[in-house]
Amino acid sequence: MYNYIMKRFLLIGCMLLWCVGVLGQTNVEIAGEVVGGAGKKVILGGYSDMLTWSEVVLDSTRVGADGRFSVKCYVNYPRLVFVQMERYSESFYVEPGRRYDVYVPAFDWDMDEKRNVYLEPVALPMEFVGVDSGELNLKIMRFETAVDSFVEANRERMDFRFRRDRRAMEELERMVRMRFGGEGDSDLFFNRYVEYSMGEMRLAMGLGTRKRLVEAYVAEKPIRYYDESYMRFFLALFEHAISDGTKRVSQWQMADFVERGAVDAWLDTLGLDPLLENEQVRELAALEALKEMFFSKYYNGAGVVRMTRALGERSKFEEHRALAESLVKMMERRQAMEQGHSGWLEFDLPDVERRRVRLSDFRGKWIYVGFVRTGDPNSLKEIETMAHFRDTVYAKHPDVVFVTVVCDREFQKMYHFVKNSRRGARCNWTWLHFDGDYEMLERWEVASYPTFVLIDPEGRRVYDWTPWPGEGILMHGPWEKENQELRIKK
Repeated sequence: MYNYIMKRFLLIGCMLLWCVGVLGQTNVEIAGEVVGGAGKKVILGGYSDMLTWSEVVLDSTRVGADGRFSVKCYVNYPRLVFVQMERYSESFYVEPGRRYDVYVPAFDWDMDEKRNVYLEPVALPMEFVGVDSGELNLKIMRFETAVDSFVEANRERMDFRFRRDRRAMEELERMVRMRFGGEGDSDLFFNRYVEYSMGEMRLAMGLGTRKRLVEAYVAEKPIRYYDESYMRFFLALFEHAISDGTKRVSQWQMADFVERGAVDAWLDTLGLDPLLENEQVRELAALEALKEMFFSKYYNGAGVVRMTRALGERSKFEEHRALAESLVKMMERRQAMEQGHSGWLEFDLPDVERRRVRLSDFRGKWIYVGFVRTGDPNSLKEIETMAHFRDTVYAKHPDVVFVTVVCDREFQKMYHFVKNSRRGARCNWTWLHFDGDYEMLERWEVASYPTFVLIDPEGRRVYDWTPWPGEGILMHGPWEKENQELRIKK
């Protein structure tokens, strides 16, 4: 039984490597010290697969009073992971059987209150302690630094808008072979990382047709589902190669296959292309095409979901069944959100008196949730507008409630605003503090301030992007009895 399970993990590769919760096995540990980080949550995450890039939590903990933490996971091949604390993260590769000692120096954790770290990301300043020069991440860093330096020094030759100089790429490849050909002799992952990275560069620069690249990197070779660099290159190689139409099958014919749900006929037709003659390559390229189709207005989204599910059910490749299942889940989550049925988004946060309040306490009403910061001018402006309309809305529509979540790091900022400021005295509705729950902010997709979300009495989001108070929603909201049709999400 043990051998069967291990064989299954090897086949599925990266897609099932979050098996910590299933088997309790760990062979990688990341341990370290965070200066001034006591009590902060540490998340060790990864990606379920390279097709959907769905994030999965491998382990989590909190930094102890002594500033130390430890998180663990299980891998059987080098894998890309990330360590996240609040809204700062750093990614790197981990290898089986290794312990990584890290150190996070003194850091301005309040930086996210001065700038939008989604638009201008800030990396977690994590330093590795006691690693030797042969460590995988250091080798990758040396390789990427050398490539970047060459491209910068030969900027005009590498940019084909100036002139098409194929010799520049040949010189780069020669430099890479000389400097890194021997370094990775005993490291299959690093060899492949270099190989597929150079292949991606050739693809991006238009050096070589798709046919030649398939022959060089894919044809008559095993598909390495477990190798992220291979999968990244493979999916880039077939990006829009099918969904935009092929020489043999036009885009409108593709759409017709999707509309009819004719997955077998579709795959058979794709197989007429010599590059897709191999069934395994064809199905994996088809999954990439289905993902692209789902986000294209040219195709019927519901039909794409049905096709993806059917492909997964008929496939004889276990990896493709797992990828199709992951892709269907991603599509269904997206559809649910677009239709306002993404599920009840709960939180449990302290109010001004530090009493815990759950969002479900207001279920059955229209809940206008605002995420603000008390020092943000736009937030203050919208709070003023809410205060102006509050009495009118509450009097005319007792089934409407305002809930404002203050996202300043310090609880006292909310307390003084509500209790001790002239502006706060006019804001007579429910005020809560986000209580350092950054995962909750991610679930609610709060990336800037202010952010507003309208929840209907059934617990559904009404808009993708809810209008701000200053945009007039409080005068003619979807709760108006004569405007029931506005309940349909825009």
